[in-house]
Amino acid sequence: MAATNLTFTAVRRTRLFEHVARQVQQLIVDGTLKPGDLLPPERQLAERFGVSRNSVRDAIRVLELAGLVIARQGEGNVVADVSASTLVAPIALLLTRKRKLVAELLEVRKMLEPALAARAAVHASSEQIARMDEILGRQREKALRGEPTVEEDSEFHYVIALAARNTVVLKLLDVLMDLLRETRVRSLQTPGRLERSLAGHRRVLDAIQGHDPEAAERAVRQHLEEIESIVLKKL
Repeated sequence: MAATNLTFTAVRRTRLFEHVARQVQQLIVDGTLKPGDLLPPERQLAERFGVSRNSVRDAIRVLELAGLVIARQGEGNVVADVSASTLVAPIALLLTRKRKLVAELLEVRKMLEPALAARAAVHASSEQIARMDEILGRQREKALRGEPTVEEDSEFHYVIALAARNTVVLKLLDVLMDLLRETRVRSLQTPGRLERSLAGHRRVLDAIQGHDPEAAERAVRQHLEEIESIVLKKL
């Protein structure tokens, strides 16, 4: 059944999504929200809490990570049937788990992508190099307009993986990018992040274009370390 007659308190503090997550968790704990209940749509929750949809989205991700909410295709976000220990787990602990998961995913990127860039510097065709340059052109235009560039960011790293000529790693990178999509979208909204991302990509492309594997590896490692420092600060 859909839960529509719910009472929420507007949130006014920083790290808003934590407070949203705590309120929803409390509604589940006290039985107002029961297993199988549908949460209201993100837009309605944002209005009731007095926060942005991004804050609601982040709160739901935390609740999903905790096992309190399940996202069902075509239905929405459903309250899970959970144990008592899960119900009383503090949001701070859940955030720690999320931060640890993101940190581990970024660590895997650092294991894979520098080596991919080194291979791309050896194997990239002129067409692939031209495609990377075209992607960076689009990324720059969007950055100048202040528009999100997450699609160009993903595409650039994908073409590097293609140029490395390893289909297995290509599939792994697809999974990693998908798992990290939400944090990448948020990190790219950080002031100055679009410009730093573009500069990092340009260093990588210059190294690949110069067929310098060591420089390509260093450039990707530096780029990923910059990303890591920004992303983990926002969790």
